[in-house]
Amino acid sequence: MARETEIKLAVPDVRAGRRLLRTAGFRVSRRRVFEANTVFDTPRTDLRRACKLLRLREAGVLATLTYKGAPLASRYKSREELETGIADARAMRPILERLGFRPAWRYEKYRTEYKLRRGAGMATLDETPIGVYLELEGSPRWIDRMARVLGFARQDYITASYARLYLEDCQRRGVKPGDLVF
Repeated sequence: MARETEIKLAVPDVRAGRRLLRTAGFRVSRRRVFEANTVFDTPRTDLRRACKLLRLREAGVLATLTYKGAPLASRYKSREELETGIADARAMRPILERLGFRPAWRYEKYRTEYKLRRGAGMATLDETPIGVYLELEGSPRWIDRMARVLGFARQDYITASYARLYLEDCQRRGVKPGDLVF
């Protein structure tokens, strides 16, 4: 079973995030790209209620269909992740709709991917409408080591999804949630 294990770390801005990653020895492995994500669910929100996700992502010329299972309770966000590249995101939408899924939520971000010369993990720098985040994905041991190298402690770990962070941000600001778009 393919499993994703990750955390988010809030950073003040893009410049600070880049500086932290560069100082720790990370190098860009995939240049900054705009991502448009559409989360699909049943009309009864069966996936959301089960803490599962079905996402169609368009990132530059790449399109990906992703299923994520319910996360395990942990200080990391760890869950099953199944992904496949697709040739045409626009053609996939009606297929998902014919299967009973509907667009439930959209979110956008700019993402830059980073890697170390050696190592099994990956870091991303995500620019979202609600802030800038580093994501560390790898084994729990690798995540802990890299977070320390970057100057973060375990209490800085964020395991909430961008959807959850967005809803919390809307609640703090007293605004009605919609899509998380620029």
